[in-house]
Amino acid sequence: MSDLLLGRNAIITGANQGLGLAIARAYLEHGANILVCARDERKLQSAFDELKTLCRSGQQVEKIRADVSAQSDVEKLIEFALEKFSIVHILVNNAGIYGPKGRIEDVDWDEWERAIHINLLGSILVARSLLSHFRKRHYGKIIQLSGGGATNPLPFISAYAASKAGIVRFMETLAEETREDHIDINSIAPGALNTRLLDEVLDAGPEKVGRVFYERAIKQKEAGGTPLEKSADLAVFLASAASDGITGKLISAVWDPWRNFSEHQQDLTQSDIYTLRRIVPKDRGMDCGDA
Repeated sequence: MSDLLLGRNAIITGANQGLGLAIARAYLEHGANILVCARDERKLQSAFDELKTLCRSGQQVEKIRADVSAQSDVEKLIEFALEKFSIVHILVNNAGIYGPKGRIEDVDWDEWERAIHINLLGSILVARSLLSHFRKRHYGKIIQLSGGGATNPLPFISAYAASKAGIVRFMETLAEETREDHIDINSIAPGALNTRLLDEVLDAGPEKVGRVFYERAIKQKEAGGTPLEKSADLAVFLASAASDGITGKLISAVWDPWRNFSEHQQDLTQSDIYTLRRIVPKDRGMDCGDA
């Protein structure tokens, strides 16, 4: 245990399993008080029961069932958080789904739209609902979970890809809007995780997700995937005072040297490294007649 997050209060969405639950455990280990939410009440209660056993004396763990894509649920979530903690320092937007798998013309449109509502609009809605609270305090941390769809095409999982690219760009934009208010907003690329999303890909089969992606998923399952703790550790860093001033970045939990970021804050602030940007020929050592 450490005191890195001692006295800090965090909301973690989608925290009833997988990475969200791993982040909740890590936050408790480092001293934070947490409010966890998810749509599935049964799994949420199970996660809550486990998290309660990890508490130190005086540490708080709270829960509330919430669908982040429903405005009424989000309003209740924020109201409940402020009632329990009075101050919220950290938001972890982890709730997300893959959505339908298959060619865009074949998938159920309602399911495709639902994925956009949860992954993109839901994350925006929760962040938006906390902004006035953060601005009043001139401090806050928003940590957004990204995914492979943000940086690479994902054929046959188009709703997930579009929503993840969209939410990362939104968080980059929001970081600029809130920079003067000392609100740090960053996205995490967690790597290839062996969670329920991977199981969904395997259950869907190569006909739905494509043979290349399916075979990659099989190899990932056999190899064990990226440990959840890598992203949880990065989420702890981004929630702590050690990351103050680092904002508007998409950070890989696996590949980027984020533990040293505080030593290079000026370089991070003054450049577009660790962001989504267009690639031009000179970036790849090519000359295609550029002016």
